[in-house]
Amino acid sequence: MIPDILNITNRNSYRTNLDAIALTKLSLKQGECRLTSDGALAVETGRHTGRSPKDKYIVRDMLTADSVWWENNGSMDVEAFNGLMTDVIEYVEKKELFVQDLLAGADSRYQINVKVVTELAWHSLFMRNLLIRPKAGAARSSVEPLTIIDVPGFKADPALHGCRSETVIAMDLSRKIVLICGTRYAGEMKKSVFTYLNFCLPEQGVMPMHCSANIGKSGDAAIFFGLSGTGKTTLSADPARTLIGDDEHGWGPEGIFNFEGGCYAKTVRLSPSGEPEIYAAACAPGTVLENVVLDPKTAKPDFDDVSLTENGRAGYPLNFIPNASREGIAGQPKVVVLLTCDAFGVLPPVARLTPAQAVEQFLAGYTAKIAGTERGVTEPQATFSACFGAPFMPRPPQVYGNLFHRLITEHKVPCWLLNTGWTGGAYGHGQRMPLATTRAILAQVLDGSLNEVSFRKDENFGFEVPASIPGMTNNFLDPRTTWADPSAYDQQATRLLAMFHDNKRNLDRVAVA
Repeated sequence: MIPDILNITNRNSYRTNLDAIALTKLSLKQGECRLTSDGALAVETGRHTGRSPKDKYIVRDMLTADSVWWENNGSMDVEAFNGLMTDVIEYVEKKELFVQDLLAGADSRYQINVKVVTELAWHSLFMRNLLIRPKAGAARSSVEPLTIIDVPGFKADPALHGCRSETVIAMDLSRKIVLICGTRYAGEMKKSVFTYLNFCLPEQGVMPMHCSANIGKSGDAAIFFGLSGTGKTTLSADPARTLIGDDEHGWGPEGIFNFEGGCYAKTVRLSPSGEPEIYAAACAPGTVLENVVLDPKTAKPDFDDVSLTENGRAGYPLNFIPNASREGIAGQPKVVVLLTCDAFGVLPPVARLTPAQAVEQFLAGYTAKIAGTERGVTEPQATFSACFGAPFMPRPPQVYGNLFHRLITEHKVPCWLLNTGWTGGAYGHGQRMPLATTRAILAQVLDGSLNEVSFRKDENFGFEVPASIPGMTNNFLDPRTTWADPSAYDQQATRLLAMFHDNKRNLDRVAVA
């Protein structure tokens, strides 16, 4: 018998739609957190300090069997999911859970209801911060919500539940149910909503995007694609422009819109001088700090201490950023920026892309891990994540690539590649692109003035690189000339090109399949 999940999620005994103050008090009472010196809520997530992609599954049924990219997504059969759901419901039967009724999608035409049921009070606060909160007094939609049940205390049994370990993130896209077990990492809930939208929206002609977005005073919206650590959040939080959102958006016939009502910013080396708006938001009362070390005497966050993880995070409502958009929507973008952090020191700091090159770079989703971030890593490692978000893409990448190509050509949107990585050599030999320099280049991309300079063709990738930029030395724009040994640059460029070609062959095989 399939369990009645609505009987669980609608119980009056649960604590429903509590505000930030109430949830903070309960979290403290239950020993889930500490308060920082400024009143933010600091939590530790234990052994899971990031997502568990190998423990994420989509139920294979009539809806998903022929539409999901199974080479990229774990498969769970219907019977295994039903068994897991039965045991999860039995686990929560006598527990006092927390429920939030929220929304995803700032554009009402594509908006969905999301019901979040959590075992931990701080998880409820986190999702209240990250999704869109219904306006006070607004009528509740009768449309069936996407229901997320998050129970870190429940340990899955691989032998019974068709999974790999005691940690499981299982999604039934047909019944709109997500079960998250055995992990306290709150990002799993946020990304489950994103995954669901990534599955549904393409059929409505909307491209779901792992990107940040902002808008200038003249209504010139910009999209910033990028993997973690490339500057997506940092560069979009521009005090001269209005922030639409820092991570997840849709792009459809009417323009772009934020999926969320909050931000989930990385906190490693966060400083009030480098990123003042994000720093202030991260320290504010009501913010949830994940795996950020506090000074034992002052309870002040130490964002330079990465002893817990390099993936420390701050989850706060979007309105904690002073210049954030209240509506979360904009018209058609005027520019698309593809961000990469090239630790190989090969890519130029900026390049103009043709539509075909933009799609190729979008499908590649390239960045690089730096040496020292993992044991045994002594040199940069290329990372390719299709569409800058492969772990959250249930459909084959070409679905999103085709949407991207149609939108940028239909609306004549110029596309640029912006490298926030290394110059003068690879990581360990060269130096990181100065943030001030990157921002100065970006400003000229956004106002259109960079289109007026002369360009040269990059000898490796074929895209157009500015021959000069006002206020900058010309040799800075040609990465080969910044290396002490140009022949070493050539060898590194050949290696990186080979990696791009191998990745493209793999993607082509997906398209053929």
